[in-house]
Amino acid sequence: MRRPTEATTRATRVMALVVLSLSAVAGCGIRATSVPVDAGAAPSRVSCAVPLSEASTPTAGSAKVQVYLVCAQRVSPVGRIVQALPTDRLAAARLLLAQLQSKPDTAEENGGFASEVPGGLSISGPAGGDPAGTLRFNQAPDGLPSFAAAQLVCTFAGTAAGAAEGGVVLGGPDDTIPPRRYRCDEALRTRPDAGATAGTSVS
Repeated sequence: MRRPTEATTRATRVMALVVLSLSAVAGCGIRATSVPVDAGAAPSRVSCAVPLSEASTPTAGSAKVQVYLVCAQRVSPVGRIVQALPTDRLAAARLLLAQLQSKPDTAEENGGFASEVPGGLSISGPAGGDPAGTLRFNQAPDGLPSFAAAQLVCTFAGTAAGAAEGGVVLGGPDDTIPPRRYRCDEALRTRPDAGATAGTSVS
């Protein structure tokens, strides 16, 4: 009888290991496959922060303002340098609205920030019978995209665009519907649907 050679013995051991490996995989409930499985890209995380730079320091004739952008399902402040903010309420509101409508810069995009304020949104002063300080848009605030109302309210509040009594008084194009007073509270900043029901009616 012929004795098994060393090569034959080695081949037998390799085959036994393969069988054991396949048995272990089957025992774990994992189906063996020869087709590569694409598990997709790893989940990405955003920092919701913009690095400080020399550009964050205002120069003569300019001012630093905080605009609220959307990041990780909430609105958060981002510092920007603008021309000196007007003291007139409507002029200040229009300047800040333009900031919210502008495309986030590279640093903001890298931090995960975006804006949901529509590019076609425009703003005007109070209609007849509105309280002083009212700002009216060409779209009703409660019909704006998710977080857009929060961006506007939180960006306007605390600036010349805000109401003297606190918060921001906003309305839509229909002057038969009273404007509402909004405040930049936690619910508005963190709930995408909060803009549809936020605010209290004023007349």
